[in-house]
Amino acid sequence: MDGRRVTGQSAEDICAGRLRERGWRILARNWRIRIGELDLIALSGSTLVIVEVKAHHQGLRRGPEAPALAVGPNKQRRIRRLASAWIAGHGRRVGFREVRFDVVGITFDREGRILSYDHLEDAF
Repeated sequence: MDGRRVTGQSAEDICAGRLRERGWRILARNWRIRIGELDLIALSGSTLVIVEVKAHHQGLRRGPEAPALAVGPNKQRRIRRLASAWIAGHGRRVGFREVRFDVVGITFDREGRILSYDHLEDAF
């Protein structure tokens, strides 16, 4: 597995753990269809939350300053389309009242320790 995948998987594991600690139920991880993938699908009370997880290591020169800022308009549209597809196939079994899109950005130091964890609720 390449370094980016390891970083991404580690960030998703951390995020899923923190969401569970807050009482959220993780419904799916890395749900994939032809047009893309949703990182985490969770239930917080009666709200279905689609969570996009972004991570990077401190000192990287490419991309935005904060990982959560990497979710631009094109990525947002794709996530919405993917969420609609997931809801069409699974939504009846879940029982939710609303849908929300969150972005979690995690910055690691060079040794893999968490420097920042930013959870942006209702990010788009």
